[in-house]
Amino acid sequence: MSSLIVSLPLEPATSATEWAYALTPDGRTLADHGKSPAALLPMPRGAGAEIVALVPVQAIAWHRVDLPKGMTPGTPRLRSALEGLLEEQLLDDTEAVHLALAPDARAGAPSWVAACDRQWLRNAMQLLEAAGRPATRIVPEFAPEGALALVVMGDAEQPVAVASSDGGVLVLPLTAAALPLLPVLPEDAQRLAEPAVAAVAEQLLNAKVVLQQAPQRWMEATRTRWDLAQFDLASSSRARAMKRLATGWGEVLHGAPWRPARWAAAVLVAANLLGLNAWAWKERAALDGKREAVRQTLAESFPQVKVIVDAPVQMEREVATLRQQTGVASPRDLDALLGALAAALPADRAPTALEYAAGELRAMGLSLSPDELRSVATRLKTVGYAIGAQGPALVVSPEDAR
Repeated sequence: MSSLIVSLPLEPATSATEWAYALTPDGRTLADHGKSPAALLPMPRGAGAEIVALVPVQAIAWHRVDLPKGMTPGTPRLRSALEGLLEEQLLDDTEAVHLALAPDARAGAPSWVAACDRQWLRNAMQLLEAAGRPATRIVPEFAPEGALALVVMGDAEQPVAVASSDGGVLVLPLTAAALPLLPVLPEDAQRLAEPAVAAVAEQLLNAKVVLQQAPQRWMEATRTRWDLAQFDLASSSRARAMKRLATGWGEVLHGAPWRPARWAAAVLVAANLLGLNAWAWKERAALDGKREAVRQTLAESFPQVKVIVDAPVQMEREVATLRQQTGVASPRDLDALLGALAAALPADRAPTALEYAAGELRAMGLSLSPDELRSVATRLKTVGYAIGAQGPALVVSPEDAR
């Protein structure tokens, strides 16, 4: 899934601002990075392509609150409730602050809340949208999640240390005086540093660090579930929702983590297609076998039939001819139909008129009640006949004729 990650500048953006960006074709491989005016930023391509705005760690404050019961994400009064909970913790007026709730927030449980300057963020989003680069998501550079890790960034003159974990995000200048304020890192904790500050970090921390460029860190940030586009910044919500849906499908269709699922789905579809084809072939073979058996029976029973077009119809015709030649009664004969009807009718009922044609007997004037009609139909069915109504007449015929 192709993504353009745009790091928002700490100072208020203008039309002359150059935006730091990273371009990735799959969220893990860096294709390009640099700085560019908003209108000249590269566009991600392909299914599920997205533009992600990244909020620098220095621009966000993190607060821990207990959400009141009934205040779930999407509740209309949630913003007002958060303002009331954070009123004493925020340095600015609540109206000037943009708030965003953690993706796993639940009512009645503690949750992290991100806070940043509302006008600064809104201005950056508007400039990107005006340049034809509207952000699909807004993610924090660091979020309070995962195991404890330390990242050193910035320049050699003013390095910054960021310690992040599910316990919070701490940002400090990396100086000898600030070292005691950093949390104690376990031996297996990640210690990362940008190339420009790696030497300073190893000297002050007295530990080896792993080099990591800023664009690589940004790609990791986009894999978080955080999205700061909430409340009033969730504007054009329908477009954002559709974009997120397309992004999700793009991740399913092209993302590396979904590759085993895609292979499994392809194998499942192929197996079903093969199974259906095998079943259809078996059924077709069985049907062809039955047809051949009927044709063989007709050819052996009536060798005078030289050309077989419709074996069942031709066999029925030959059997009827043979029956007529030998004088054997047929279920379609008048006497057979009359005998079956007489045995099925109530003793006090008799038709006023009868009509026989083409192997069917029509009886008029019976005037049977629904219960009597069902009883007659049941009795006729046991001897191989069916009954039906055509206007005032009851029609009796062999079941195989219907």
